[in-house]
Amino acid sequence: MKKTGFLYDKRFLLHRTGPFHPEAPERLEVIHRAAVGNGLLGRLVPIGAIPADPHRVEAVHSIAHIRRFEEICLMGRSDMDHPDNQICEETFATAILAVGGVLEAVRLVMEGEIENAFCAVRPPGHHADTDRAMGFCFLNNIAVAARYLQTEWGLQRIGIVDFDVHHGNGTQHIFEKDPGVFFYSIHEHPTFAYPGTGREFERGTGPGLGFTLNSPILPGEGDAEYRRAFERDLIPAFDRYRPEFVLVSAGFDAHAEDDMSNIQLSTSGFSWMMERITDLAERHANGRLVSVLEGGYCLERLPELIRNHLEILLGVHRSTR
Repeated sequence: MKKTGFLYDKRFLLHRTGPFHPEAPERLEVIHRAAVGNGLLGRLVPIGAIPADPHRVEAVHSIAHIRRFEEICLMGRSDMDHPDNQICEETFATAILAVGGVLEAVRLVMEGEIENAFCAVRPPGHHADTDRAMGFCFLNNIAVAARYLQTEWGLQRIGIVDFDVHHGNGTQHIFEKDPGVFFYSIHEHPTFAYPGTGREFERGTGPGLGFTLNSPILPGEGDAEYRRAFERDLIPAFDRYRPEFVLVSAGFDAHAEDDMSNIQLSTSGFSWMMERITDLAERHANGRLVSVLEGGYCLERLPELIRNHLEILLGVHRSTR
């Protein structure tokens, strides 16, 4: 069994989004209950959340964006940049804590104290750009983690896999010129889904050309098409790139029962994907992998999806090959 870290903190629940908002504190509550109820918590290494060093956040986001985010929260505003981006007075501190927790998970993996980790954090991050909040996201957790691996640990090749049903436009834009980060996203086709980016011809720019790869999936497709895309696109690309560390934007909203998409991915389909991702991390990165929660809004399905996800990281999930 692998030494797997688990990041969860009750303070992540303090980011309140109001009634009927899908990105609600209940998401983390059912995830934590799933870990407890399935007896997984005792097999996981708890990771403490600590506020991120401001300089780590500034390595990705503009100072103006960070200050504006903090000020808007302190002023008691109810949203930022768009009505979908609901906030409260505690949202800024919660977002800083989420980023800091993810950085702590990465540090523990790099120092060999754990082999991999899952970070049950909110707010999510992959839509957040350098100076703009989008799609429930304010600070880009994954992007800050990747930059930290570059600047603090000197890694030259970082692989990001984003399987949220919505394209990780913020992460892609932040690294589109950087050959030191290979960004792969599989998502519902942008013609039919927010945020309308992530087409196959988006491959990066300048020195980063060829280090962005998108696999848009048409509505109604499911396990078979996701499997084909992984085998055709992700696996050969990472086998060529050989990432030294794998970061995962783990969104579970492509599930057939999730109202946020028209993709028909099954629970076993998610497990198959995650097993392939962990295989790639084993093959190229000595197993070093940190997975960070993005979307996933079906509270009835999240417990089993997270249970399987954690078991795969632990190395105890039955194979879905």
